[in-house]
Amino acid sequence: MSDQSDKKQKKLNIQIDDDIAQGIYSNLAILNHSQSEFVLDFVNVMPGSPKSKVRSRIILTPQHAKRLLRALNDNISRFEKNHGTIKEQDKPNIPMNFGGPTGEA
Repeated sequence: MSDQSDKKQKKLNIQIDDDIAQGIYSNLAILNHSQSEFVLDFVNVMPGSPKSKVRSRIILTPQHAKRLLRALNDNISRFEKNHGTIKEQDKPNIPMNFGGPTGEA
């Protein structure tokens, strides 16, 4: 097979629906895993709101999760090279009590 036909076979035709293309904002990600999969739940937590819903759940194989980690690291490195270091807060600015009473142990 020639190199040109190899390139044609490797192309993906990916489509995205209009509602998916709008995206969903998330300011909290919850990660869990089992032996066979990683589960990423994306949540939009609003200050003072007693409830927050998982807006999107992505389930990945361990191999795909590792590829995603590498891709995120690569993109963050390129972003910081162009725009400066992304500053992290010591503590998340999201109240984990979601505006309700705090528990005591």
